[in-house]
Amino acid sequence: MPGATAWLANAARAGGGRVIAVGTTAVRALESCAGPDGVVRAAAGWTDLVVTPQRGVRAVDGLLTGLHEPAASHLLMLEAIAGAQALSCGYAEALRRRYLWHEFGDVHLLLPAGPPESPVGSPR
Repeated sequence: MPGATAWLANAARAGGGRVIAVGTTAVRALESCAGPDGVVRAAAGWTDLVVTPQRGVRAVDGLLTGLHEPAASHLLMLEAIAGAQALSCGYAEALRRRYLWHEFGDVHLLLPAGPPESPVGSPR
């Protein structure tokens, strides 16, 4: 995690914005460099972090990713970000509309569910 990237992620959140990761690898990188307070710090090396609903996310507010196969371990990460209900509804709609899976190009934006009165773009 370059220092400039860590700074940008922290500045976005400090300014009331969101950190939207592009891809599951970006989530793992950001979350591996985030402290319990959600502050992202520069780091180098490998990670063995597995993001699950039990662990949750600290630095990432959303994810732009492909549609993963129903048995993929990535779904735990997606559930950690968007919640089980939103993920289930989204996948049901994707199946209904015959979206293509991850390798074939369809993509979706996952954001955590918030209260209905929350304005779009408000921090988590």
